[in-house]
Amino acid sequence: MQKKLWLMASLSLIPTRVWAGVIDEAQPLSVGLNNILDFLLSIIGVVAIIGLVIAGGLYFFAAGDMRQIALAKKATLAAITGIIIALGGYVFIRTLAGFFAG
Repeated sequence: MQKKLWLMASLSLIPTRVWAGVIDEAQPLSVGLNNILDFLLSIIGVVAIIGLVIAGGLYFFAAGDMRQIALAKKATLAAITGIIIALGGYVFIRTLAGFFAG
């Protein structure tokens, strides 16, 4: 019984048929890279919004403490700088992709 169960388990891991599409139907590499770029940009956007919310919370709860206010301003500046760098990189890569695509 144990051998039969092991044999069935090992056979289920081996694919019997692999359906591969015709190579003409495959997406170009640039489409896949653009999808990855869009995904990464969305992650950067979410992280930047979270950073701005945290910086706003630091500023709100500073209660006049100048060190906390300075920290909140630095966090805001860092979040906005990150957004600008990410969007600049996005524009740069899209421009290069358009240049090389023709």
